[in-house]
Amino acid sequence: MAFQQMRHAKLWLAAQAGNWDLAHYEFGELREGFADVARLHPTQKDVPVPIDQAIETIVKEPLQKVGEAIAKKDRRAFDEAFDTLTEGCNSCHQATNHGFNVVQRPKANPFPNQNFAPPK
Repeated sequence: MAFQQMRHAKLWLAAQAGNWDLAHYEFGELREGFADVARLHPTQKDVPVPIDQAIETIVKEPLQKVGEAIAKKDRRAFDEAFDTLTEGCNSCHQATNHGFNVVQRPKANPFPNQNFAPPK
């Protein structure tokens, strides 16, 4: 899930910079990451809900809305969908006994070696 956290942050930073190509790429990586988590860790010790089912139930729809906003290059729709996805991530963490892991919108760029602006 550490990669998911990185992808979540990069997705936000790309969209805020208006780099929709990068946002689309990071969205694909995030989506693939959820598929990997569901495939590699469908169940986990002491987790009351199968992780693959939690992702399907809680994260699938908000993730779809993010993709739609990126396709439209709609910043306002993206921000709303991203926040809904973030809430979904936190709900999934709660459902899987990982409520101690709370994600949020990035407040700073943790990737000083990457320019998120669209190429000129």
